[in-house]
Amino acid sequence: MGAVGGVLLDESVLLSDDGSGNPRLKPGAEILLRRLRYSNLRVGFCHHEDLSAVKAIFLQNTARIYSFSCISLDVPDAKFSFNQLLLDWGIAGDSCLYVTSKTHDAFTHEMQNEGWLTVCVGVDSGSVMNKEFLFINKLEELLITVCSLNKKAMQKSVVIIGYVMKPSREEDFAKRGALPIYPTQNGLIFVPLTFEIPLVSQLQDVDAVLHKATDEIVCFDPHISTHFSHGISFSKGMQELERFIQDHPECYMIDPLNNIYPLLDRYNIQQLLLGLQELNMKDRCRLRAPHFLKIDNFHEHTLRDQLSEANLSFPIIVKPQIACGVGDAHSMALVFKFEDFKEICVPLPAILQEYVDHGSLIFKFYVLGNNVFHAVKKSMPNASFLKSSSEKAGSKPIIFDSLKSLPVATDDQSSVGRLQGDMQSLDVDLVKSAANWLKTKLDLTIFGFDVVIQEDTGDHVIVDLNYLPSFKEVPDTDAIPAFWTAIKSAYEARKTN
Repeated sequence: MGAVGGVLLDESVLLSDDGSGNPRLKPGAEILLRRLRYSNLRVGFCHHEDLSAVKAIFLQNTARIYSFSCISLDVPDAKFSFNQLLLDWGIAGDSCLYVTSKTHDAFTHEMQNEGWLTVCVGVDSGSVMNKEFLFINKLEELLITVCSLNKKAMQKSVVIIGYVMKPSREEDFAKRGALPIYPTQNGLIFVPLTFEIPLVSQLQDVDAVLHKATDEIVCFDPHISTHFSHGISFSKGMQELERFIQDHPECYMIDPLNNIYPLLDRYNIQQLLLGLQELNMKDRCRLRAPHFLKIDNFHEHTLRDQLSEANLSFPIIVKPQIACGVGDAHSMALVFKFEDFKEICVPLPAILQEYVDHGSLIFKFYVLGNNVFHAVKKSMPNASFLKSSSEKAGSKPIIFDSLKSLPVATDDQSSVGRLQGDMQSLDVDLVKSAANWLKTKLDLTIFGFDVVIQEDTGDHVIVDLNYLPSFKEVPDTDAIPAFWTAIKSAYEARKTN
């Protein structure tokens, strides 16, 4: 049998009703369909002629939403329908799964006779004795079942990468085709791990785990220790995953939690970025970190002196020291005068950071293993525009969430000519040298950082660092193969070590 290339889902595993006779998807079905949509598998629905018209229409409409096939079956025409489906899918040589909860259905046996493997959902395996059946308890187990079958079919030449990330981030990656269940050209299979069912059963065939652990932080206490890792509490699922990795060293985490902890702390990030001066050369624009100051209290009587010593002048961005993972990690303020500190409620401890006039343009760099890509985005306007906005609002500080309400420049605050000039002034080679330097310092597989170019000096200032960012802004089609290569190389490196 070849790798599984197609999945046909019977209506019996997809549909239920709301108690009033109206059809709806069963629990777990919507998430499964969303993941199958970007899996690189061929997917179809099927139903028999005796299905009610209301349910048949609902099933057909659902298939259309996800760009799946939908066929109607009766036993005399079953063979023709299924053969036509294979022709439409164009996956000759691959295996196909028929997923159902009807083990005694005549069509089930017809499919088996044609070489399809039947997966039974929620069926007592003791009632059926047939090697052509596989049994799973829940629909959520289907994807790991497909991955396990593909690994066996390809004689373990593939590497299964389980991944943990929040749905919105997963969809960003999946839409780009970055998380296929059908093997990539370099032999990777990606499967989502869910905390809704025991992890041990999901991880039996998983070789490595790709994670966005910050999505699983439930709380953070900055006062426990100067080391942020000691104050972080992860979800029960993430704790279970961490214990599994510790007990099963043959399963690798990409990347280890210890490697990502520095990026949770904006103070650590700023201190790390101070080392960028090592890369500066004569007769070239300067690469640097922004000026900054860590504070524990906005009312310290020496704060004015500390600002002066840190080379900070207004306006100043105020950011929480915790960089991600908790709800208020992105709650920030832009203050224009010393008295503004009394009016803000940014969580403490906090980082006071230099605001760099950068022509409303930010360069987002993505490091995928040994490859570096970048995208250009509109950003906050220069300080003069922001100050004008503040004065119109009663000379108050500007409070914002950097993920939801970032004050991005409007068209009248940034001219096309200036934006084009800023793009031309980007020294890509210099920033790539910074990417390689950061990769060595951090020992991370995939990370990103933001660069702004100071208008009056041309300095390239790195203002942010983050782990496993979505690179949906990168139009380059080479980014996806580079992502896969980075994952495969990290797996092989950790396996060797």
